[in-house]
Amino acid sequence: METAAKPSGAAKSGIPAKIPAVAQPLAEEPIDIASNINYHAQYSPHFSPFKFEPEQGYYAAAESVRDRLIKQWNETYFHFHKVDPKQTYYLSMEFLQGRALSNAIGNLDIKDAYADALNKLGHELEEIVEQEKDAALGNGGLGRLASCFLDSMATLNLPAWGYGLRYRYGLFKQQIGKGGQEEVAEDWLEKFSPWEVVRHDVVFPVRFFGHVEVKPTGSRKWVGGDVLQALAYDVPIPGYKTKNTISLRLWEAKAGTKDFNLFQFNDGQYESAAQLHSSAQQICDVLYPGDATENGKLLRLKQQFFLCSASLQDIIFRFKERKDGPGLRQWSEFPSKVAVQLNDTHPTLAIPELMRLLMDDEGLGWDEAWDVTTRTIAYTNHTVLPEALEKWSQAVMSKLLPRHMEIIEEIDKRFIAMVQSTRPDLESKISSMRILDHNPKKPVVRMANLCVVSGHTVNGVAQLHSDILKSELFADYVSIWPTKFQNKTNGITPRRWLKFCSPELSQIITKWLKTDQWVTNLDLLEGLREYADNEELHAEWELAKMANKQRLAQYVLRVTGVSIDPNTLFDIQVKRIHEYKRQLLNILGVVYRYKKLKEMSPEERKSTTTRTIMIGGKAFATYTNAKRIVKLVNDVGAVVNTDPEVNSYLKVVFVPNYNVSVAEILIPGSELSQHISTAGMEASGTSNMKFALNGCLIIGTLDGANVEIREEVGEENFFLFGATADQVPRLRKEREYGLFKPDPRFEEAKEYIRSGAFGSYDYNPLLDSLEGDSGYGRGDYFLVGVDFPSYIDAQAKVDEAYKNRKKWMKMSILSTAGSGKFSSDRTISQYAKEIWNIEECRVP
Repeated sequence: METAAKPSGAAKSGIPAKIPAVAQPLAEEPIDIASNINYHAQYSPHFSPFKFEPEQGYYAAAESVRDRLIKQWNETYFHFHKVDPKQTYYLSMEFLQGRALSNAIGNLDIKDAYADALNKLGHELEEIVEQEKDAALGNGGLGRLASCFLDSMATLNLPAWGYGLRYRYGLFKQQIGKGGQEEVAEDWLEKFSPWEVVRHDVVFPVRFFGHVEVKPTGSRKWVGGDVLQALAYDVPIPGYKTKNTISLRLWEAKAGTKDFNLFQFNDGQYESAAQLHSSAQQICDVLYPGDATENGKLLRLKQQFFLCSASLQDIIFRFKERKDGPGLRQWSEFPSKVAVQLNDTHPTLAIPELMRLLMDDEGLGWDEAWDVTTRTIAYTNHTVLPEALEKWSQAVMSKLLPRHMEIIEEIDKRFIAMVQSTRPDLESKISSMRILDHNPKKPVVRMANLCVVSGHTVNGVAQLHSDILKSELFADYVSIWPTKFQNKTNGITPRRWLKFCSPELSQIITKWLKTDQWVTNLDLLEGLREYADNEELHAEWELAKMANKQRLAQYVLRVTGVSIDPNTLFDIQVKRIHEYKRQLLNILGVVYRYKKLKEMSPEERKSTTTRTIMIGGKAFATYTNAKRIVKLVNDVGAVVNTDPEVNSYLKVVFVPNYNVSVAEILIPGSELSQHISTAGMEASGTSNMKFALNGCLIIGTLDGANVEIREEVGEENFFLFGATADQVPRLRKEREYGLFKPDPRFEEAKEYIRSGAFGSYDYNPLLDSLEGDSGYGRGDYFLVGVDFPSYIDAQAKVDEAYKNRKKWMKMSILSTAGSGKFSSDRTISQYAKEIWNIEECRVP
């Protein structure tokens, strides 16, 4: 192997002198790729010329890969332009992309060539990949789902794009200090991202505030206020072993030079002079800015509208641009060329904005604009949690978007008239079904209702979730539009979530199935079932899992300083910290386990199943109880991990700053994963699918996609506990009436925390949420106490099963074998056929 630093054979840049700096954007051979990387290091410079350390190596390698992506992106764009297929546009406030370099060279099937090329330049691929910071464009499952969907759209050669915002500082980077979670700004754009291509010619105006002018003809026009510019940045998304490379188009908000007041600046009024520039920058500063204040609410609504308006203007421009021959396109054609999917309620303003653009800018009448809009837009619901079903103050909406408020009022009025004339039996339900809630104390716009009334299709994201939407949340709408509601069970990309993140396991799967076609046809994993008892496969499987566990143990030591033993059961719960996801149930179980271990004799301890329990996830900055849970996990870990009697039998680790790259280490190394939300509250979950795909067993409730995972992997390979969704309302009522009798083990765990065993921090406010029968923040709304005994019993079954290595390996293999259904390729194929009506458009 060459080494970069030896002066005898090295150029001044630190790159071996024999590697010429020659642009070879489509190079296939490692030596030519190395030349192209060297070319970028020298002629696309971002650093001083004498350095070629791993960081410089990463940026140069990324730009070399980007050369190929740009060529494929251009070919895809031109092909779509020529064929003019119906195209889907996926609008999402979040995209949680993860690292792009490893994914791109994997999908382009050039990983080995790049590893070899970097070797020639004196670097290891693994070290170069580690230099990349995760793009901070999302937070949790919603954003990661959107990114899996883009990967599948490209791999399936579908005409589809994503639209999002280019957040500079993301949600936050999580650090753990003495007080628990601390939030600092993400630094992924501190230098720059080599993956994005700024499109200086793709700029659209976006207006805020102002007023509505009525022309003598009766037509209306939104004028005045502030006008910002939306500038496009494209991130190319390559499909797996295909030429198709689609786009994630991210918008950045800018103000123009003319908006800078030079007179005020020279007068010393610096802030006033650049006021519009400052408010433009705020729009794309932070994902989900705090909305406790009026300004916070305005900013969030600005973000949502900015995404919708820029994206729709771009979509309309492309619709017109693709017209072949003389004359103008007919607007009636629009829904046969464009499908817009709203990922949750955040992009709901696309509905009134499309109406406004069609009526006020393009001159359509209401009925024609409404027909186009309702045939174009579809809505995915992601939650039954009331706080996540967005409701915006009518006053804020009227102030920021006066024309849109008029349009929403008209949609509401016409919907009520339709119900009254066609369904008089629903008269008493109108107040809850209508879009505007005129509650005098807090008049709001109900965004989910606007989506259901205006979209041609509404889908849930797991069978149980979709059933709840139809039978409870949207039941009255179902009686009007029974065919509008569908289920599309979520999925994950098998490329990132198995082939690339667990290469040892992937090679074993390919060897035993005698094909690697499973990477794009995940149902083939079923073929592993016939080898589930094969001892040779067991031995190989266990070695692959051990390699992943060792990698994870090294990572944990590096980021937390805690040494963990790969021979213990690795038990992991990683997801957004929320009371309904019940990390509190997990840590109370840990406290109970620790207390029992303390009470045992040394001999008794030896017969227990040793465990390392890892918990990770971000608590929203203003969500106090979630932050208390993070603090509690860390406090319990600090005591348990330093207790010499117990720490060889139990370790507790909080893994900080959970993101995609961390997940790619944690998930392959996990053996048990906890998906323990209160039944009926998790729409789907997708990390459960990632864990199951990697041969990890699940302990969980019958919630979200757990229901379908259990059906697919086999009931005997799933550790089930807890109340079911249909039992939850009754259990809450019984609690209100004082009929709940807590299990003594539950009381014991709480009392142990209260005793000060884990430090002096006052956990009473957190534990009080589990006490009492009713009242705000009390009454154990998420049923931690109800499910605690069955949870502890299920954990005991895990302990027993893990002692039987043969049984555990078989269960692990069957978990992977049963995961075929959960490919995002399957999910996206269903969206394409059953909601979007789009077809493959493969680049020749």
